[in-house]
Amino acid sequence: MIPRSPCNLCGAREAEDLASLDRYGKSLQTVICRKCGLVWSDPVPSEQALRKFYSEEYRLQYKGITRPTLEHVYRAGKVAAHRFRRLKGLLKPGSVIVDVGSGGGEFVYLMRRLDFDAQGVQPHEGYARYSQEELEIPVHLGFVREVRLPPESCHMVTLFHSLEHMASPSEVLEHVGEWLERRGRLVIEVPNVEATCQSPGHRFHPAHLYSFNPASLRHLGGGTGFRHLRTDLSPDGGNITAVFEKEGVGSAGTEIAGNCERILGIVRGHTLLRHFGSSHPYVRPLRKLRERVQEKRATRRFHSGRELLDAIRSRELPVNFP
Repeated sequence: MIPRSPCNLCGAREAEDLASLDRYGKSLQTVICRKCGLVWSDPVPSEQALRKFYSEEYRLQYKGITRPTLEHVYRAGKVAAHRFRRLKGLLKPGSVIVDVGSGGGEFVYLMRRLDFDAQGVQPHEGYARYSQEELEIPVHLGFVREVRLPPESCHMVTLFHSLEHMASPSEVLEHVGEWLERRGRLVIEVPNVEATCQSPGHRFHPAHLYSFNPASLRHLGGGTGFRHLRTDLSPDGGNITAVFEKEGVGSAGTEIAGNCERILGIVRGHTLLRHFGSSHPYVRPLRKLRERVQEKRATRRFHSGRELLDAIRSRELPVNFP
């Protein structure tokens, strides 16, 4: 088939239907590039539609809130502490860090408490205002391509579960690459389209415009001026974290031999029968229930997000860095 939107990775216009419904059972046409295996919602929504959705509607629709609750801050703070522990070997004292899609600002706040020069970018007004007013951290309210920072002024740019929401991931990486110093680090975390930890019908989220596997994410970085350093999968295989180093010269998009066939085989082979024959549908709900109970207990004695994040910092992160 000829997709209405071209492949953002290799530019090809040859795609195959992958799904017609999202995880909520609503219509969502999802296709896969026959040449490189990139997966996307076709057509990609207009810039105007995305602007309205992410600045006003996304948080309310997805979480039912316009500002993070203490439970959300606790959850995000724990994740932020875990991310720092994984990335601390890439940082040096005083590193300038920009977190694109900074959510409630938990990662930025903890990095600043460790004396890094961290700032965020967040398009949702409620979450950005929370970061600025409650956590008192520098967060740009708006979309990443609107942010203008001095060239080569940053040591690290992070995109934790934000690249899949972008209308053009390749343009976003080219843009943030201008902020990074030579050999600066780019860290991307996205859902893994090959994951089998969720129910087959829950694979495609309406707000996730693009879906990656390790190969397509690695090639996207290479095509936008970055050298791939490493890729890690979460323990359940649901998320990909890739680390890149800025090189400055991108390579033209090319075919990733066999990647489309690989993804098709995994996605179509992940049936309900196989899913319920695995441990995932039994272990994941119990783990999430345990985490929610823990969140309730852990947040009872706190009155603000700052207090909560300071407690996480003192308990889980070093007093000084390094």
